[in-house]
Amino acid sequence: MTETGRYLYAIARGLDPQVMVHVPALGGGHLDVVEHLGLAAVVSTVDLGEYGEEGLRRNLEDLAWLEEVARGHDTVVQAAAEQAPTAPLRLATICLDDDGVRARLEEWHDALEQVLDRIEGRREWSVKVFARPRPTPAATGSQPAATGGAAYLQRKRAESQAREADESTAAAIADEVHERLGARSVATRRLPAQDPRLTGRTERMLHNGAYLVPVEDGDAFAAAVDALTTAHTDVVIECAGPWPPYSFATLDQQ
Repeated sequence: MTETGRYLYAIARGLDPQVMVHVPALGGGHLDVVEHLGLAAVVSTVDLGEYGEEGLRRNLEDLAWLEEVARGHDTVVQAAAEQAPTAPLRLATICLDDDGVRARLEEWHDALEQVLDRIEGRREWSVKVFARPRPTPAATGSQPAATGGAAYLQRKRAESQAREADESTAAAIADEVHERLGARSVATRRLPAQDPRLTGRTERMLHNGAYLVPVEDGDAFAAAVDALTTAHTDVVIECAGPWPPYSFATLDQQ
């Protein structure tokens, strides 16, 4: 007999269970909403052979499996966040049954209330700043005027100094972007730079920021990003959102 558990996607406040009926759950199942102490956990039943401790140890090494689960998880979180203040949970947060879900809600209750108060009526925007690569002499069509060992060393020294100056300028721009956008947000986070394999870009990431913005201020925030992009052509600025506030709705789950 297959052993099952309850997969927790998110915890919301004031969520109507009916709005989740047609949202797909992982593995083709259906979603349920477990309510307790004024909170609502969005859950579905999963096979513990796949999502239990041993199964996860194996499956988390499978990038195709991980991507499919992450997308399915996010779809549920997005649907809940459209309807009510929602705190996303970590991927593969599992309880054995609904009593276990209620026990988690009780354990996390006070922290969850604080989180949901902080994010209610707000969305997360992501802004990344990348350095533009410095054009090489071949790319610009210019050639060194002199040859020889001394000229070569002088040229390499000048290139190194120019590169350092470019990096310093780009870093200052990244700080300015964060400061300007922070002034239009109720909370910010500077996140670690992402691996180029995740961003699809070869340029060095100078800034990876998350911004918590009231829903009604979203257009003004996007306009501020556009203005910074126009003003600072020495860097590449990427903006995405609005999303559920993952970066501002996390719990320290033991």
